[in-house]
Amino acid sequence: MKKIMVIDDDPAVVEYLTTFFEDNGFTTCSAMDAFEGLETVRKEKPDLITLDLEMPGEWGPRFYRKMAEDKQLKNIPVIVISGLSGHKYAISKAVASISKPFDRDELMKIVKEHI
Repeated sequence: MKKIMVIDDDPAVVEYLTTFFEDNGFTTCSAMDAFEGLETVRKEKPDLITLDLEMPGEWGPRFYRKMAEDKQLKNIPVIVISGLSGHKYAISKAVASISKPFDRDELMKIVKEHI
């Protein structure tokens, strides 16, 4: 079973996304910030990550840079989900970048294309 990791500092978004992915047959793990996210991704080895950009502590792009430096983690696909304008340019190697509020069907289509 494929595993999706949700990294977002908003507990409501984390709960919504993890429930949505689990309802669609995936296992999930989550983190509330980039520091916890890096630890969790090393431990859980998810098949895909959804990443918020604006979080306390370290921003999403810094998390992504650190993750990309790790040979075992750098090929995990990342979908940016953000309320920030201009977010499409924040992480150029993200497989997709979608705005909050997002379309559930569009998100699931992107997920299925990449895992």
